[in-house]
Amino acid sequence: MLLLAVLSGALLAACGGDDKKQEPIPPAEPAPGTYRVKLETTEGDIVIEVHRDWAPIGADHFLRLVKAGYYDDCAFFRIVRNFVVQWGVNSDPAVTKRWINKNIRDDPVLKSNKQWYVTFGTTGPPNTRSTHVFINLKRNYGLDRQGFAPFGEVVEGREVVGKLYSGYASPPDQTVMAAQGRAYLQARFPKLDYIKKATVVE
Repeated sequence: MLLLAVLSGALLAACGGDDKKQEPIPPAEPAPGTYRVKLETTEGDIVIEVHRDWAPIGADHFLRLVKAGYYDDCAFFRIVRNFVVQWGVNSDPAVTKRWINKNIRDDPVLKSNKQWYVTFGTTGPPNTRSTHVFINLKRNYGLDRQGFAPFGEVVEGREVVGKLYSGYASPPDQTVMAAQGRAYLQARFPKLDYIKKATVVE
């Protein structure tokens, strides 16, 4: 069984950084019924349309992360062809440390994991969604039975998703990535593509 993992709380100590230099994490707020997020990436723009009625808890949390700037400077670190594109570890270890244990409760799976649908990753146990997100590159209906609840869909920039670098045989080590950030990725995985900025758009 494939595990779309986020980093566990046990890794918090490994994620260094100075929290005092970071702004407070904003409180959660209800998202609009529908909203769009633009990911300005190193290959072009990707637009995700989020539907709160698909997965309200996930939609609210995704909006919170975007508004806080968490996804700015995040690498697309795991691309499995004909399966998923995944991101969710910030290049600044201090930022990752502050958000890594902000888990949310699971939404019921109301939509199937169709191609281009966007879903939060999990470590496997219930209620462990945090910051990792993936785009389904095909119909991954098996993920429905595992509790992965889509909250949005890529509506623009699908061709950009196809351009994201996927040439490494193995993805980065998530523990090291969280602890060392961009320094580790530049040294070992310099060809990875990044989200330069994520913003809510009209």
